[in-house]
Amino acid sequence: MKAPLLLHGALAGLTGPEQGRCLPWRGREAVLVREPSDALRARLEYVAQVLGLSGEKVTVALDGRDISACALGFCLPGRAREAELQVQEIAQYFGRFPPSEIRARLAMIATRAASRARAESDPAPASLRCDWGREAVEECAHHQPWAGFFTVEESDLAFRRFDGAMSAVVNRAGFVSADAAIVLPYDPRRDLVLLIEQFRFGPFLRHDPRPWSLEPIAGRIDGGESPEEAARREALEEAGLVIERLEPVSANYPSPGANSEFFYTYIGLSGLDPAMQGVAGLDEEEEDIRSHVISFARLMELVSSGEANCGPLVLLALWLAQNRSRLRAQA
Repeated sequence: MKAPLLLHGALAGLTGPEQGRCLPWRGREAVLVREPSDALRARLEYVAQVLGLSGEKVTVALDGRDISACALGFCLPGRAREAELQVQEIAQYFGRFPPSEIRARLAMIATRAASRARAESDPAPASLRCDWGREAVEECAHHQPWAGFFTVEESDLAFRRFDGAMSAVVNRAGFVSADAAIVLPYDPRRDLVLLIEQFRFGPFLRHDPRPWSLEPIAGRIDGGESPEEAARREALEEAGLVIERLEPVSANYPSPGANSEFFYTYIGLSGLDPAMQGVAGLDEEEEDIRSHVISFARLMELVSSGEANCGPLVLLALWLAQNRSRLRAQA
């Protein structure tokens, strides 16, 4: 990549303070960097290696002259913001991890980028809470002390207080994961629900003597996938179940104090039968998931006794208790 650089798509945002010139290229805007610094060149080469990109030698017209350049870009058709966020995360690993290590994490990087793009484009309303945006937070420093399948982010920041003044600078750390789709299958004709059971590391870390958990079907929403598509896919993977119709319940942060995770929860209407009980899951993820088809009354017994102690399952069970008569009348 010795020639001037023609950056397009998500890579155009990596120019930073470089002096670039915007110009149209193949129907999109690109940035021509005539004299890229060694630092920019190295960072771009790193991102290109992670993404498996190779530069294309091109000629572009600039001020009546033909300029030879190396064109490099990364685009996701229809999902430009997701592409930008993926590239931004990859670029921050330059100098910290080899490209091969980050290449193995691309699926989770794409998932986190999609989660952030959804958060930006579809915020919840503000009728009771204050209608302040991110501009009411001043971030003084940002660190990423750990990165792997998930990441941990740490910031020194100040935020606007309710009296209008800014707070003192405080340190906050958070666990960054991905959005998840969660679905509780329900048969309104037979008044049956399907629960899954599996070993969970969280209860194990807490020293729970019974680290197997009763839960609704759940899984992360992959990059380029809608929450509804993820809910249907997970039902098929975890229980071999085809969902006929999804009833949206809630979109929520289960633990907003220190976790970016966001849940899209549904009741999944489908025909159920006790004979569906069995063990499923993806072999490549070492999933060992047992299904239980039980009555609605039994579900509420489990909630009352505390045996059903997974938060999303309790939420969905209580919502179903309120809406069950309507769903059964419509069946």
